[in-house]
Amino acid sequence: MSEEFKLEVVNPEKSFLSKDDVTEVVVPAFEGEMGILKDHISIISFLKPGIIKIYSKLGEEKYYIEDGIIEFKNNNLSILTSSIFNIKDVEKSKIDEMLRVAEETAKDNISDQAKYLIDQKIEVLKTIN
Repeated sequence: MSEEFKLEVVNPEKSFLSKDDVTEVVVPAFEGEMGILKDHISIISFLKPGIIKIYSKLGEEKYYIEDGIIEFKNNNLSILTSSIFNIKDVEKSKIDEMLRVAEETAKDNISDQAKYLIDQKIEVLKTIN
């Protein structure tokens, strides 16, 4: 019996990624990192800045995500996000710039929620760098 399920990642510009052979996806949910396997219970959750890890027969892929919503239902995982990129394809200068902007924003007088999200973003960008 197959242990695979379908994944679709959509951002405002297009359908970013679609795969039928996914065996596991780990997402940065607000509740903590969440691993999703075939036949997981139906779930809807919000995402925080972090790394999405996608496992398939071809190996592991990692994507940086700023925010989003996931829905898993009937062995179909949908991820809706405003910002996503493949970590292996991004230049170090882009990550450095994102980190600089995030650190500047963290110095501003912002709400506790915004501060939490910026701190998460900074932490993840430092680990990528």
